Amino acid sequence: MEREAVPAGIRLGIGRGIGYGLFGEPDAFVPQVRALGGTLVRVYVYWAQVEPEPGRFDWATVDAILDQLDPAAETWFTVCSSSPWATRTPSGFLPSSPAKDDARYAHFVDRLVSRCRSRVEYWQCDNEPSNTGLLWDGTAPEYVEQLAVFARAVREADPAARVVLGGCGYDVLSSPQNSTARQFFDHVVDRARDDYDLFCVNLYGDPHDIPVHVDDVRAMMRRHGYERPVVAGEYNGPTLFEFPEAQTAFEREMTAVFTAPVPGPETEPPDRRTMRALYDRAAELPDTLRMFMEDCPPELSARRDRINCRQIVTRNILALAAGISRTVCWNLAPEIPGYRDRLNLMGFLYGKLALLDYDGTRLTVRRPSADAFALLAARLEGVDHVRRVAVEHRPDLYVFTVERHGRGALEVAWTAGDVFAGEEEAATRVERPWPHAEAHAVDVFGTPVPVERDGGVIALPVSVTPVFLSAESAPGPVSATV
Repeated sequence: MEREAVPAGIRLGIGRGIGYGLFGEPDAFVPQVRALGGTLVRVYVYWAQVEPEPGRFDWATVDAILDQLDPAAETWFTVCSSSPWATRTPSGFLPSSPAKDDARYAHFVDRLVSRCRSRVEYWQCDNEPSNTGLLWDGTAPEYVEQLAVFARAVREADPAARVVLGGCGYDVLSSPQNSTARQFFDHVVDRARDDYDLFCVNLYGDPHDIPVHVDDVRAMMRRHGYERPVVAGEYNGPTLFEFPEAQTAFEREMTAVFTAPVPGPETEPPDRRTMRALYDRAAELPDTLRMFMEDCPPELSARRDRINCRQIVTRNILALAAGISRTVCWNLAPEIPGYRDRLNLMGFLYGKLALLDYDGTRLTVRRPSADAFALLAARLEGVDHVRRVAVEHRPDLYVFTVERHGRGALEVAWTAGDVFAGEEEAATRVERPWPHAEAHAVDVFGTPVPVERDGGVIALPVSVTPVFLSAESAPGPVSATV
């Protein structure tokens, strides 16, 4: 059955995190998303939260979300089948696993969607199911079976809602065609064609690979005779996987921990021992690895922040130009106030990507990437279409025209360069035809960029730092400082 395509327009979203309400009382987050210019909110909900015991429903977390929803923003729930009593692998968190009883699972989904009817546009069945053992404890056929139950329950409870396929992540996109992760997703795409409306892709790794990854997942669907709209359920960077030297050093430490003999009874998991070993040798590690660690030198931390700000812009622009109309930045903030654990592996890999942080119990501290997101959202307000402009003899130059409803001309430009050291390279002078009366340029940090005009042509310096060139003045003050 063909479902209606994704609603018109473009939305820049933000994900709250992976454990909202699980590790502390549900707090306000939608106003913070909206204050940054986000127009789509993504949040996780777990079976264990909603139905902690058979037949007993607890709506505290769900209602906490519904009570703060802004009707101007769309809402996306990722529903994880994690339960201490209802699933094959007992769990209150992750990994999710197949339900013991499809009827019980369908009843849970029906009650949840009915509670949120007409207020939640997108319902996702788990996330990155090919990431087996970490996010999904099951097989591809089992995921297909559960997705069918999920989709039927969602559509019966709210016919206007859209079902989102569990995210296709870096484990798939970075692997060869015969990899286990790709075979998993190929099976799902083949067998589940009628059970989802939107294909979700999670965009990590090199930002400039995004067009290829989007083409890749569309081709995956076309090989099975159909195609669905693609949405980006997650993106952000930098991540460790973008730096071969850093990844090699990390894997070397992990291998040493996993292969070393352990004297006496072992109580600390290998991932924490790996992190402990990294901190013990921090001074010997490459800077591209150290910048992800807590308490790294301030200059490395600032450099990572600047890379993060650039990638907030480049990942979005590349995704929008590839025809994606919904993007979700991962993620808004830490799960709870005051949590710090430098031996937590997931925190090491992704913790610094959060846009905000807590001041005591209030989610008010803006990191540099939050300012970059806000600047981008302000420039793209009213966006209808983003298109890359080919520049002859300059494959390293990325120039995009942005069409915005009721607003003046906008272009975004940057050059490809080394992720870590590219900011040290000199900017190049770029000329662009510009028939508009005014020309204003600002970079992703909110710094004005000089523009020279010669008739209908303008010239400006372009580097790895994205520049917004507009025929209108800036929409408001910018507070980005890195």
